Order: sequence, then structure tokens, then C-alpha cells
Amino acid sequence: MSTEIKAPVFPESVAEGTVATWHKQPGEACSRDELIVDIETDKVVLEVVAPADGVIEEVIKGEGDTVESGEVIAKFKEGAAGSAQPAESKDAPAEKAEAEQAPAAASGDAVLSPAARKLAEEKGVDPSAIQGTGKNGLVTKEDVQKHVDDAKSVPAAVPAAAAAPAAPVAAGERPEKRVPMTRLRSSIAKRLVSAQQNAAMLTTFNEVNMKPLMDLRKQYKDSFEKRHGIKLGFMSLFVKAATEALKRFPMVNASIDGNDMVYHGYQDIGVAVSSDRGLVVPVLRDTDAMGLSDIEKKIVEYGTKARDGKLGIEEMTGGTFTISNGGVFGSLMSTPILNPPQTAILGMHKIQERPMAVNGEVVILPMMYLALSYDHRMIDGKEAVQFLVAIKEMVEDPARILLDV
Repeated sequence: MSTEIKAPVFPESVAEGTVATWHKQPGEACSRDELIVDIETDKVVLEVVAPADGVIEEVIKGEGDTVESGEVIAKFKEGAAGSAQPAESKDAPAEKAEAEQAPAAASGDAVLSPAARKLAEEKGVDPSAIQGTGKNGLVTKEDVQKHVDDAKSVPAAVPAAAAAPAAPVAAGERPEKRVPMTRLRSSIAKRLVSAQQNAAMLTTFNEVNMKPLMDLRKQYKDSFEKRHGIKLGFMSLFVKAATEALKRFPMVNASIDGNDMVYHGYQDIGVAVSSDRGLVVPVLRDTDAMGLSDIEKKIVEYGTKARDGKLGIEEMTGGTFTISNGGVFGSLMSTPILNPPQTAILGMHKIQERPMAVNGEVVILPMMYLALSYDHRMIDGKEAVQFLVAIKEMVEDPARILLDV
């Protein structure tokens, strides 16, 4: 029986998506619930699985095509036996046509199908190093993917000299590579430009002595990990400090909706996470009710999902405040950009030992610069500075978090 495979039903905040990768090709056997295609939206990658055992009869929407919510992207035949080897891909007609017109590959030159050429450019692969299996030596998309997979499986101990030599670049050449933006990267670009254009954004700075927090972590990290099964990091402590500060300064936890100021009676803190696809901001819900171990576990979970492209839309929707830690990449100071419709974002940075004056004496202390970017339409400078000072005081004296002072 033939059925239709449709794109997932997108949430209201997502207008459309793009077909990212077909994991199964027409004629190739599929098992029930096996991943067959990824749909990329401006927030997450959604997976579409096989509805039953069978084969894909026809791919209607190819890689790179735009799809709307619930749109038909392929036809599927239940119960049909697929070929043992992957059948012709959606690029097969183009590959066949090019193969019939192209002569056998000359020495040092490779004839690539359009899809293979595109994938080779994305992966940074030298086409001349790939053995084509198509007609007249045509390099297909599957050949490129196999070459990439084989390269990943080479043991790290193999000397660099044993690896395939990179394509030589002639003197005077100025190579370029043009790659289209992913939907996520395009969305990030639009949101950042919009934030700068539509908000009266300012940044205030302060510095914090990290020694008390580092001493606390050193003292309890082993017992914390033994009890909770997770390592104690600095991010969870900053999340708790920010939560307490947001309760004291509710305008920093608010958002702007048109001419209205919306005050939130809860703290949902987004934590910026870097992934291969770009920066994503999953949200920790109700951080006031979360313990340090709960926060640490959730951050690790989000980090793993971000790397694997498994974050759901609901996990990145909402949020009343955001924390970004550029220090993990070595940033000493920066001005983080607002995450609309939020009105403030906290930037953490690299911990660096610096000479500081303490009680008339010079002492070497591990210091961190903190930055708070805020929307001046909603937050006055006084509140912004006091909010950042409150975080500084709680980090330098963690007992304040427990005692609420």
C-alpha cells in the first residue's frame, strides 16, 4: 500500500523548513521508525521516520528544498522489499545524464555529479582523491560520503605523511568557497541585526573575584559528584545567583511586547550553547525551584542534544533572561547581544589571574569580567548596575544565595 510522507506539523512560531538530509533513497529498504529525512527549521532539526517497514517510492522534495508544515515530501510503499544496495538517489537522473555526456576521468581530474560536487565543497574534500563508481568513472554523492566516512575511521595514530596529500595551490591563486547559509544561521543573523536595530541596547561591566567560588567548588566537588552523579561547575552557581538577582530586580526579568511591558513571575533562564550548526539557547524552566545538581544535569543534557541536533522547539522557546559564557573560548571581555524579546543578557568571560588591591596590599586573584547588556527602554542604568552588583556580591560570597541577603 502506498502512503504519503509529510513534513512535521510546525509550531506557530515556525513558518517553514528546509530538507536537510535524506538518509534513505528511493528503492532502499526502511524499517519502521527508522530515520529517513531531516527537516531543518530556523530553530531546530526535526526528524521524520518511516511509518512502517517498506521502501521509499519517490522523493518529492529534495535536499535544499523549502517545505511547509505538513507538506508531502515523499511517497512510501509499505511492505515492499527494498534493494540490498541503495538504489539510485534523487540525484541519479542528473548523474546519469552527466555520466553519459562526460568522458572517462582523465588522470588527476574527477568528473562529479552536481550533488557530489556540492557535498565535496561542504566537506572540504579533494575530488581527485575520490574513486568514482558511476558510469565512466563519475563521482557520485554516495562516493563522496563514503570517502568522508572512511576518513573519519582512520586511527589518529596514523602519521600525517600517510594521509592523502592536499590539493596543491598554485602561487598567486586566491581560492574561495561559497556556501549558502543554513536556515538556523540565517535566523540567527536576522535576530541579531533586529536586536541591534530595535532596542536601545547598552552594556555595563563589572569584575568579580572568583576565588570564593573556586574554593567552594574545590572543597565540595568530589562529594557533590559522588552524591548527584554530576560535576559541579560554575554555570549552575551563576544561574542561581542570576535567579536571585532577577527576583530582586523584576524589570530585568521582563520583556517588551509592543507598547506593553510584561513582568514575569517566574525565572526561565536561557543558556547559550555552541553547536556545529550555530549558537542555540535552550531554556532552564523555573530555575528558582531547581537545585545546583538539577541545573548541571540539564545543561549537560542540552549540550549533548545541541551537538547531536536533537533539541526540540519547546526546549528553546520562551526564556526571560539569558546567560552566555564566552570565557570557555578564551574571551576576556565582550558585549553580548540581546535575545529578543528579553531585555537583558549576562556575559561571563575568561577567569584570569590579575594583581588586585586588597586592604592596601597587592594580591593576585582569579578575576572575571562580567557584562550585562540591557534594553534601556525598559531598564534604567541604575537598575542595570545594581543587578550586576548583586550577582557580583553573591558570587564573591555564595552564602548570600542561601541566606537571601
